[in-house]
Amino acid sequence: MASLTDLNLVLLAAGKARRYKGIKPLAPIGPNGEAVIDLSVSDAIDAGFSHITIVINPQSGPLIQEHIRTNWPESISVSYAHQEIPLGTVDAVRQAQEALDPSLPFGVLNGDDLYGADALRRLAETLNTTSSTALIGFHLDRALVEGDPVTRGVCTIKNDRLLTIAERRNVVQRDGRFEANDEREPQVLPPGTIVSMNLWGFRPYMWELFTQAMEVATDASEDNEVLLPELVADMVAGKYEAAFPGTRDVLVSVTESPCVGVTHPDDLVLVQKKIREQIADGHRQEAIFQTHRH
Repeated sequence: MASLTDLNLVLLAAGKARRYKGIKPLAPIGPNGEAVIDLSVSDAIDAGFSHITIVINPQSGPLIQEHIRTNWPESISVSYAHQEIPLGTVDAVRQAQEALDPSLPFGVLNGDDLYGADALRRLAETLNTTSSTALIGFHLDRALVEGDPVTRGVCTIKNDRLLTIAERRNVVQRDGRFEANDEREPQVLPPGTIVSMNLWGFRPYMWELFTQAMEVATDASEDNEVLLPELVADMVAGKYEAAFPGTRDVLVSVTESPCVGVTHPDDLVLVQKKIREQIADGHRQEAIFQTHRH
């Protein structure tokens, strides 16, 4: 297995953010105005990831690059990949291949979610101790802020292995209840339901699988994106087992960390409050990039 010093992380920051109407990775959620990616990458560096590849788009990419040049320590190893057309998260990750060592395992995370220190440590650990694809799962009640509807990947798991993953839409939290108003059953989801928040650990063979998935998706477009949860759902269903043996085996490590993200404009105040609470409770340091401050 690779050592911690060999671990790469792909951060997806090329989304259009139609609902947020801003650059979500730069949303100021920290107590001193720190952006989502500032806190997220600080957690990742502390967990042992050594290189960050950020996937950006032509519109917001220059602003993200300027933010990083201005705010991150120069000692952090960063590279960029470009997704010119928004074809989904599978294509976004695929764009990162040339920016990192394709022979090494790598993690993937959203640029608009903050996963927590324990989740990033679990991701690093699974990449170093297993040869399987890995998913870091979250409890639904720790992966939802009370506000506008969101989409969550509901997982069924047996013996720490992923059996199915289903995208549930219009998931809301109201008065302690969690409902998915997408005309599917069950409508009410238990608070302990394990969900995917797009925090993955992948093996080098996935580069070829990503390419194959995009070649098959001849109708991929901005309105018909090819998404990582859907690809992994096909993997555990055995669709790629003949060509890529072992792809049905997806390890799930469940964290107790909360995952907070900015989906809608109204989420920003709620997430800022959550971060202040994490700092006050001792679950997060107020200062970031401690590993790289000298």
